[in-house]
Amino acid sequence: APEAAMAAERPLSLFALSAAAVSRSMAALERDVWALPGHLLRGLLPLLTVFHLERAEDAARRAGLSTQPIWRKLWDDVMKTRPPNSESITCWRKKFLETFFSNVLHGVLDVSSDWRLNDRHFSPLLHSSPHVSQLTLCNMLQGAVELTAEHNHKVLENLAGSLQILKFQHLLSCDQSIRCSLVLLLHRLIHHGSVSQVSMYSWPVPDTVLLVLILTMSAGFWRSGNALAYHSSPCGLCREEDKAQSQESAEERAEKGCNAEHEGSGGENQKRSPKEGDAHMNSVLSGPRSPPLRNLACEETSSEVPCGHTSFQSSSSLHSSSEQLSCHHIPRKTRRRLKPAVGRKRRCLRRSRGHYADPEDLYDFVFTVAREDNSGLLDRTRTTEGENTENCTSSSPGSPCTGHPGCKRKGRPAGILSLKDAHRFRSVSTLELFSIPLAGETCRTLSNLLSSWVSLENLVLSYNGLNANISCILSGLRALSRHPECRFRVLRVSDMFSHMPCMELVRCILSALPQLHTLSVSFDLKNQLEGSRPEANPSCSEAEIPESCLEVLEIRFPREPLHTAFLLPVLKASKSLQQLSLDSATLPCPQELRLLLEMLKECTPNLKKLSFHDVNLAEHQQEVLLLLQDPGLQEITFSFCRLFESSPAEFLSEIINTVKRNSSLKSLKLPGNRLGNHRLIALADIFSENSSSTLCQLDVSSNCIKPDGLLEFTKKLEGHFQQRGGQLPFTHLCLFQNWLDQDAETAQEALRRLRAVCSVVSDAWDSSQAFADYISVM
Repeated sequence: APEAAMAAERPLSLFALSAAAVSRSMAALERDVWALPGHLLRGLLPLLTVFHLERAEDAARRAGLSTQPIWRKLWDDVMKTRPPNSESITCWRKKFLETFFSNVLHGVLDVSSDWRLNDRHFSPLLHSSPHVSQLTLCNMLQGAVELTAEHNHKVLENLAGSLQILKFQHLLSCDQSIRCSLVLLLHRLIHHGSVSQVSMYSWPVPDTVLLVLILTMSAGFWRSGNALAYHSSPCGLCREEDKAQSQESAEERAEKGCNAEHEGSGGENQKRSPKEGDAHMNSVLSGPRSPPLRNLACEETSSEVPCGHTSFQSSSSLHSSSEQLSCHHIPRKTRRRLKPAVGRKRRCLRRSRGHYADPEDLYDFVFTVAREDNSGLLDRTRTTEGENTENCTSSSPGSPCTGHPGCKRKGRPAGILSLKDAHRFRSVSTLELFSIPLAGETCRTLSNLLSSWVSLENLVLSYNGLNANISCILSGLRALSRHPECRFRVLRVSDMFSHMPCMELVRCILSALPQLHTLSVSFDLKNQLEGSRPEANPSCSEAEIPESCLEVLEIRFPREPLHTAFLLPVLKASKSLQQLSLDSATLPCPQELRLLLEMLKECTPNLKKLSFHDVNLAEHQQEVLLLLQDPGLQEITFSFCRLFESSPAEFLSEIINTVKRNSSLKSLKLPGNRLGNHRLIALADIFSENSSSTLCQLDVSSNCIKPDGLLEFTKKLEGHFQQRGGQLPFTHLCLFQNWLDQDAETAQEALRRLRAVCSVVSDAWDSSQAFADYISVM
């Protein structure tokens, strides 16, 4: 402390202070040190540990100082990696602390490796947790176990307030204790937290129990029975909510008097007093004392597998599934005998008090297919029942049932677990599933959850092997769309194979979900088993599409012909369309593109962005020019469209002159069209003195541009810049994956001079390696 005080009197001595001395004196002198003048504080900040640097943020801000360079240097020294998309990072403090939290949690960073991290006042997880907005849990969910430990209670509380995005990646099967930790974590972060997005990545062989558990809790349900093994009572926040709700119910019962007693089995779901509520929750969730499980019939019969339903997996893959679906209240009428699950035999449910239900039996119970319409547990909502019945009856004769819950065909299942009477919690608004195969039973569970997931706004299903199961997902979404509180607006579906033509699927989706704002449908290849492809569904192919709210439509065709006749009904129904993207489509004849342009002009007056990717436009120069002169379009993309493959020399001049006359076009993207040096240099004339163009963004990525060509483009652009008095509308240039590494010195000069005129985005791309990779796969 005396050393720091003397340094305050002699500013030059402050820079000579050792880091250890500063760290020792900070605790005693914090109040006085933060009052130092700005020039002294500037010299002090680089000497602080992370703990004290974090506490100095307010003082630095008041002094007009930025700590961003210090946090950036901390990243370089501690993380020792280049962060992805570093150009877009606006706050290095948040980026560092968020990554630091994740690395410490997963044990890949040792805090003793740097003196700035090794501070006795600094608790790595506790002090960095308020800055964590997204977190990834992977492998055996070790992070979930650590975060739910008693000593990290405050950390979990901080995350509940800050975490927005929760990701799961490369998950492995785990035992019951780890799943219990996951249940508690999800309950705190989603149900009583602020997580709005759940994403799951790369799970080639998903654990059905774990997958359904995450989906169910993301939808707002919680089965806490097994979690109670670690806690003698339910969640404290739940108890507070139950207490408030039970007080409201008590008032209602007092007003209704004895009428509640005549409501039959509905009385089972009445709210209880706090003690009764806790006792009932423990009774329902503790497993063996749960009436529906205890009174299931002992049957040895087997049931045939209904159409469209796959048999259940073996018991080894369904281990400990007692947490997978969650209901706080289960109606008593489910005590009746239930039919066995399809495709397997059931055993007598022998249980002893104090032990959990047999996982296999509970899995069967959850997915038992009821054949009695009066079953309380398997009762369907009227909306879902009517919708699914419509789906099954409208399918073509002889086609297989796709497993819609509510199918009323003779001998078909009547439905799966209904969640309408279950206790609901807060649920997420975005669900993303990437590279996770979804089997039939999982799709039906997800469909059932989706039908009442009113908070869901965005759903991304990518490479899930859905095939015909997409109909099951759409069934749940259709039921959701009819809910008065539905907020579902964005659907993105992509997969390797398409089970039906893309345009037919688009029509089906828009017919079922007219309230969608964004729809993206993407497939890599056609289904190779053409003989097994289902017949076209008349309800989708012939029925008129209702007027939709669609604003963004993206279609990636699996090398299918683009027939404008099939696209026309979609465009007619989408008067609000603002953005259209067509990818990997083939044009069956030259007239198709002209017809498409006429339809766009007639049907979509609000269209602002149009994109073509990997569509051969080499023989469509006139149509390209018509698009470039369209006064309504603000952004046009021709990506890998072979624009100059067989075009005459004057085609480039016509493009430049057309863009110069268009005062509405703001963005032109031409990646992958082999511009080369000479065409890039010519494009600079778009910004000449006599141009009326207001083009702001130009993308020339992947165009074989070399450093000398870029330098000439820069010089020409500088000339136009001076002629127009330094008032160019041009602000952004994208140069990804060009041959700028062939002459680093010339490239650096060109980039330096370009950045004086506009914002430049580039990368350190190795063109030689890319060319070698290209040759290797030829």
